[in-house]
Amino acid sequence: MDGIKYFVVTDKSIRLLLKNQYTSNVESGSTRTEIKHWVELFFGVKVIAMNSHRLPGKGRRMGPIMGHTMHYRRMIITLQPGYYIPPLIKKST
Repeated sequence: MDGIKYFVVTDKSIRLLLKNQYTSNVESGSTRTEIKHWVELFFGVKVIAMNSHRLPGKGRRMGPIMGHTMHYRRMIITLQPGYYIPPLIKKST
């Protein structure tokens, strides 16, 4: 999946899981239709709504030079009742 970077785990995103809504950070150049297609194809679910907002980059300092991180887009994906995305867990060795 080229467009979806990772799923977000915050207090708000955990509350949204009870409403069958999943939060993820995506590539800033991706469109809603691309993300919807990728989610439906990869996870085999039906998406009924998508909300997105662009988050600004943060300032980072490396010695005397002030830089910044890139901005990114966050999507809140609402699935039809009865569908869910299984948890993505990394194996720790």
